Amino acid sequence: MIERFRAFWRVVIANSLLLAVGTVTGLIWANVDHPSYERFAETLHFAVNDVGMVFFFALAVKEIIESMLPGGPLESPREAAVPIIAAAGGMIGPAGLYVLQATLLGRPELMPGWAIPCATDIAFSYLAARFIFPKDHPAIPFLLLLAIADDALGLIVLAVFYPAGPVSLARFIMLMVPAVVATMWLRRRGTTNFWPYLMIGGGLSWAAMFLGGLHPALAMVPILPFMPHEKRDLGFFDPRERDLPDTMNRFERTWRLPVQFILFFFGLVNAGVTLSSVGSGSWIVFVSLLFGKPIGIVGTTFLSVKLGLRAPGGLSYRHAIVMGVAAGIGFTVALFFATSAFRPGPILDQAKMGALLSFFAAPIAIMLGRIVGLRPDRAQRAP
Repeated sequence: MIERFRAFWRVVIANSLLLAVGTVTGLIWANVDHPSYERFAETLHFAVNDVGMVFFFALAVKEIIESMLPGGPLESPREAAVPIIAAAGGMIGPAGLYVLQATLLGRPELMPGWAIPCATDIAFSYLAARFIFPKDHPAIPFLLLLAIADDALGLIVLAVFYPAGPVSLARFIMLMVPAVVATMWLRRRGTTNFWPYLMIGGGLSWAAMFLGGLHPALAMVPILPFMPHEKRDLGFFDPRERDLPDTMNRFERTWRLPVQFILFFFGLVNAGVTLSSVGSGSWIVFVSLLFGKPIGIVGTTFLSVKLGLRAPGGLSYRHAIVMGVAAGIGFTVALFFATSAFRPGPILDQAKMGALLSFFAAPIAIMLGRIVGLRPDRAQRAP
């Protein structure tokens, strides 16, 4: 019995299923007793979204950094540039489709929400990709890098077009420069314990983003590249990484399990939307994410290759379409855009529901992946 539970628990952790459990729980709770859910979510929102998710993004960046090392799927600068350009396309496509739909339906009051479908939720899109692609498939680091770039571009859009408060570049620079300098100094003096990188560099970076008006959940993104790591990549999610002694891999081993519980609370705190909120605004957001993302991502990937850049080896256009649909899960950042674009009321509720409906991009992407022959338990094959 104990061995069965351990095997079950390993499956839960390996596939981030606590995230799905938290999401379903939050959705049910909000529809059964919305006032108590709102009080609960408001209490934990800052701790989960602004502090806890720092560690999820840190582990995602760790995999991206390693994938860009010699032997990694994004080793070539020509290949690494493609997902960054694709991230821009993955924002332009959905935004354009959103504006087109709102215009054709005669809903000018929805126009301020054009940026809502620009979002790609790293947590849920990554989870969907793990159910679709083999663990060594280049689409996974491609999607992770694309999602990180999407978030960075999204924060710029949020600051420029939807300022929720005063954005202070001065405060950001005054704290981020010491954060990077301190991290570089730790690296230069040969510090191998990850805690100084986390507490000093990460702490200053978090303060820089928080006080500068940016989202602090990405605080470790500029810090991780300076943390000591291996010189070569063993392969994406290679099990041999568990025994590597470098600082970055020890950081990952320490935080891997806690991050799963953080993801549970992330889903619980953010998924509470009443089902009665569905409306035309919801479908506009959903359609823009489901179709605009793959159109923009595949289109800019094709253009990048034609201009002389190179997509990661083994990533075909049909695989890129599947990945683009998986990237259509907007959720968290889409909710940020929605609350910034609209005041409380029916339109905001519809927009939020559209962000939640984007979860259906996951089963659609999984189905498309099966149609084109993708299986998560198979080794990568040439297209």
